Amino acid sequence: MHIERGDGAEISDDPGRLDLDRVHDWLSTDAYWAMGRPRDVFERSLAGSVTFGLYADGEQVGFARIVTDRATFAWLCDVYVDRAARGNGLGLWFVRAVCDEARTWGLRRIVLATLDAHGLYAKLGFTAMTEPDRWMELRLAP
Repeated sequence: MHIERGDGAEISDDPGRLDLDRVHDWLSTDAYWAMGRPRDVFERSLAGSVTFGLYADGEQVGFARIVTDRATFAWLCDVYVDRAARGNGLGLWFVRAVCDEARTWGLRRIVLATLDAHGLYAKLGFTAMTEPDRWMELRLAP
């Protein structure tokens, strides 16, 4: 997948383009859900995911990944846009394109968890789970 926007922004699912040092730094030092995530855990998470990079004028300014079987289910996670690149619609365009790509796989649902971006995701059609009592979790770590 490769998508370009008229202002020099682009999205790619080519893992070879990712600036792994930059992405790990964003997630482990600035993303509330991944603070302190060790580099080896970060790298293992990439191996089990479809990854996407957001670029502006050739520089990586965002990252997202989807954990999926590419058949029935996907979990959108680790969505991050560099603080300097926020506020111009790049994040919304990025997540919409990632979800559009996932739609081509014929999935039944895409899920995500967020503490503070409900409004952004609602613009893309995400809603609260209609049957949250069906979902359970097994906590293995704090």
